[in-house]
Amino acid sequence: MGGVSAPCPQRRPAVPEGVRHFSRDFMGITVQDSFKGDPDIKHRCWILSQRFFRPLVYAAASMIIVTLLLIHGSGLVLFRANNLGRQCFENPIKNRDSLRKYNIAMVTASDESGSNPSRSFQGLMKLVEPNKKSYAERHGYEFIDASDVVDKNRPPSWSKILAVRNNLPNYDWIFWNDADSLVTNPNISLEDVLYSITGDMDYEKMPDFIVTEDVTGVNAGMFFFRNSEWSRMFLDRWWNQTSFIRPLGQSKSGDNDALKHLIRTMDPDEKRHVRIPRMQCVFNSNMWSPSWKSSHRLMTLTKTVWRGVYAKGDFMVHLAGLNDKKKWVTKILHQIEEEEGMFKDRIFRDLNMIRF
Repeated sequence: MGGVSAPCPQRRPAVPEGVRHFSRDFMGITVQDSFKGDPDIKHRCWILSQRFFRPLVYAAASMIIVTLLLIHGSGLVLFRANNLGRQCFENPIKNRDSLRKYNIAMVTASDESGSNPSRSFQGLMKLVEPNKKSYAERHGYEFIDASDVVDKNRPPSWSKILAVRNNLPNYDWIFWNDADSLVTNPNISLEDVLYSITGDMDYEKMPDFIVTEDVTGVNAGMFFFRNSEWSRMFLDRWWNQTSFIRPLGQSKSGDNDALKHLIRTMDPDEKRHVRIPRMQCVFNSNMWSPSWKSSHRLMTLTKTVWRGVYAKGDFMVHLAGLNDKKKWVTKILHQIEEEEGMFKDRIFRDLNMIRF
């Protein structure tokens, strides 16, 4: 009787050189991979990755392009805010001739040291002074360059308090305006602005301090002070907020934070001396600068941006928070000259039509 031979073990197929086998259990099923070095599988993986990633790249690029278009498009829309129905003046002026005229001084100052290069005011006063002087002469105001009172022991913007305090006794109102600002609609008088905010030109009934708010809160770049005992005391208190003073050369000086603190902690009875108009653009419009930061603020603080963004027809523009201020001022002055030239040409054509 012949013996029964043992079953032969099953032979595995030969593994080509360069290919590794490895297995793993997935939900009880053994999955065996052996594609390393297989050009066909590599090619299929490449095709699949292209089909997956290429649409993502196109979608991302499209989103970036659309976002950039929206940013710049928003600027164009905001520049026409007044044409789209925005009203900066809350109390419309029916009879400008009936408005009381006040003895008003436009006060400004500038530090020429240029301690912060990106936000430097160096050479700025020379550019903006003719614009403001011309406006002041047109309406019978005094223009005062108070740069000589700048206190070198503090950041320059603190000295606005000294400039206003020193000149306040000589005028009914002081209108402070930072050096990085321009008059863009000289047809609007300061009395127009005051009446729009107060609705009453009775001097004794008017507030003592008028200041606007922007997306960051109260903005100390432009404001009105009435000649009163309260105003003088408040200016002294503001100057004495020494704990808010920032080191020289920083983008913030601390005077604005000190003002916010004083208003925020003010007794309810005292707040009657302060008036914050609902519309910032009544005299302190901010220039729109296309950026991610500006776009984020537009989306999250839409109403606030709308109330304060600079648009064609606004009284003044303030370049708060912008770098390259001289470049911006030069651009705006050029725009003003172009508009004045177009206005004169239109008048000349109208006169010729009437003549003939």
